[in-house]
Amino acid sequence: MVAMALIVASSACFADLEEAKEIRKERQEIAKMTRNELNEKVSKATKNEAKRLAKEGWVVSPGTLPLEKQLERSYQMAYEYDANMFPKYIMAEAQSIGQSYDAAKTAALSLAVTNLAGQIQTEVTALVDNTVANKQLGVNEAASIVETVQASKNLISQSIGRTIPVMECYRVVKKTKNKEVLVRIAFNADMAKSVMRQAVKEELEKKGEDLHKQLDKILGF
Repeated sequence: MVAMALIVASSACFADLEEAKEIRKERQEIAKMTRNELNEKVSKATKNEAKRLAKEGWVVSPGTLPLEKQLERSYQMAYEYDANMFPKYIMAEAQSIGQSYDAAKTAALSLAVTNLAGQIQTEVTALVDNTVANKQLGVNEAASIVETVQASKNLISQSIGRTIPVMECYRVVKKTKNKEVLVRIAFNADMAKSVMRQAVKEELEKKGEDLHKQLDKILGF
């Protein structure tokens, strides 16, 4: 049973690495775009999503930016990458229903932070995959690091500090008249790397002296 559990865990880790390869490939294609092509991609994505959200009944509160402007900023931030194809901002969204707007918003933000932790895990997995592709890290070491990263979601969530609000809209639930709030937040990539490092360092030290050092190299510390 122990052997089977190890096989399953390893399979999951390698699946994560394969997903990371696809993410990196897609970003490399985006990075090759000219500024005009990228602006066109942002504009198209913005209009399509704004149209979909409006059709579903989502609106913005008085005094806030129009939904299309919020979405435009969101896509612009989402398409910013560094030389290693790591995003400059980690993005996450969530929605929640409450009797009041504030209650629904608070719950949505809390869930978005949890989702943000999942995004950070995915991004670090992509960095691990890059080191494997460049033969800077062995496959077994990579699998061990990814396994630890994937097991640290709660610690990461608890360590996330100030986030950047990117998008906020709401709609009224017809039957109950409750408010449903949708939020999208961003987190600085350098801070995300620091949060990940602190969250998994102790666990990696338990697995082997060099693994936490390898993670430091991967994250650029």
